[in-house]
Amino acid sequence: MAFASALLTFVQPFEANLFRVLAIAAIAGLVMVFMTREDAFPAGDRHPKMIWAAILGGSAFAMIFPLPILSWVGAVATGIYWFDVRPHLRSLINGEYNY
Repeated sequence: MAFASALLTFVQPFEANLFRVLAIAAIAGLVMVFMTREDAFPAGDRHPKMIWAAILGGSAFAMIFPLPILSWVGAVATGIYWFDVRPHLRSLINGEYNY
């Protein structure tokens, strides 16, 4: 029981800091969305610009405040933007049409 308690006291601050870092990434992604051309999203077969702005803004909000399940959903949505949507749109805008 003492081990579980010690482990929990170690994990809780780590988890809180992880979500803070991810919230900063969501806010940075939100800025990137607003700087991206509006027509790039439909051209890349992605959701419209304002949908991604709402997703990333809601994700940042959910990760800043301790909302249990929504924090994880926000982290996944932020990851999808940074590792799928943004690289694809950047390659379209730069003229690289590789898949």
